[in-house]
Amino acid sequence: MSHNVLVVDDEPKLCDLLVSALSQGEVQVFTAGNGLLALALMEQESIDLVISDWRMPGMDGPQLLAEIRQRFPQVPVIVMTAYSTVKNAVQSMRNGAFDYIAKPFDIDELDITVHKALQFRDILRDNARMRAELNEQHPFDSLVGESPTFRRVLQAIDAVRDSTATVLLTGESGTGKEMVARAIHQHGNRAHQPFVAVNCAAIPEGLLESEMFGHKKGAFTGAVSDRIGRFQQADKGTLFLDEVGDMPLALQAKILRALQERLIEPVGETRERKVDVRVIAATHKNLVEAVARKEFREDLYYRLNVFPIPLPALRERSEDIPGLAHHFAGLLGAEAGKRITGFSPRALQAMLDYGWPGNIRELQNCVERATIVAQGSLIEEQDLPGYLFQPATGQPGDALPLPVVGVPDDLDGKLAEVEKAWILAALQQTNGVQAAAAQLMGISERSLWYRLKKLAIQVSRFAR
Repeated sequence: MSHNVLVVDDEPKLCDLLVSALSQGEVQVFTAGNGLLALALMEQESIDLVISDWRMPGMDGPQLLAEIRQRFPQVPVIVMTAYSTVKNAVQSMRNGAFDYIAKPFDIDELDITVHKALQFRDILRDNARMRAELNEQHPFDSLVGESPTFRRVLQAIDAVRDSTATVLLTGESGTGKEMVARAIHQHGNRAHQPFVAVNCAAIPEGLLESEMFGHKKGAFTGAVSDRIGRFQQADKGTLFLDEVGDMPLALQAKILRALQERLIEPVGETRERKVDVRVIAATHKNLVEAVARKEFREDLYYRLNVFPIPLPALRERSEDIPGLAHHFAGLLGAEAGKRITGFSPRALQAMLDYGWPGNIRELQNCVERATIVAQGSLIEEQDLPGYLFQPATGQPGDALPLPVVGVPDDLDGKLAEVEKAWILAALQQTNGVQAAAAQLMGISERSLWYRLKKLAIQVSRFAR
């Protein structure tokens, strides 16, 4: 098998020496005088191995190694250094180098190290090929379900996986939006490039811009070094924007420009950077209503909604519950060191009768608990959590009891009382399952956590 090797060193004579030493058989050697030229060449040529000097002007060896690990993770790197200290060697290996050699080096030793690195590259290539063949035979094996509604989801994934179109995943919390996003990435033509997930609801608003686009050292208080943002981390790969409906309006305009122009500007920089990113967004909110309320930009909504995939709630695909439950039992049982063979008829019927307001996430948590407490290889009815057997579990959209209030003389205090009453009612109906309670009230789990802390509500007293 032929291989392309790239030598990076600012000493032309050393580059010529390595070209003479390595250019034999089916090995072709390229050279670059610095890290930036090396990265530019790697964009044009299929490189199998990089041999880089440790100390170079401009972008040095450690910086080049970091860039290669980020942008070309399948390419092994051998570090050369005239400063053959244990510190440099250990640091290069920790940063992801395949190996290191000390200058001046022995040609035979170099040949052995290069041969091992190319063998390692061939193994990675063969594994990728076998994974691709298995994916063709068993597409989307991580997604379980045979119901007509879920089959439509699988068909949509198959149609869009090799496209660069922006995908918008919608559906209630816990329906598996991130799993679908990963399936689109893993079975598409960007599978061997980064998949970067960002939860827009979990990052403080003041840090979102820096998190998305990166920042320069000194751009703001606490910016003690340069930081690469999520768009650059996902370059050539996929960026998953989870809970995009919770993104602040101020940031939405910058995200829109990044999607339209494929250009980003790190905080504190004046130079724009081009990125090649496939974006998949997800939300449990109704973005059409959010646009009508001026809470979400209309132009950004249309930019994200190029290829929409609505995910059905678990209650809308109840015929998939047995398959999902067996799938989770097998995985979680193995993790717990147990061999779970299935569910008793009564246990399975109880799971079919329940409404699952927390969807697949709640089902997985239920099976995990049952797997832990099960005494034998079969999960019995008594192994399931008690809230499955309560008559009033509530479904999304069901009315919750609203406290009767008159005209308040303390509006803030009365609003807090009303808010607390609603949350207590939701927790009561879901027996303290926070994900289910949040879904019942149409808010994110993060929003519920904030309110629980603000109102000093003890969730544990609702658990059965």
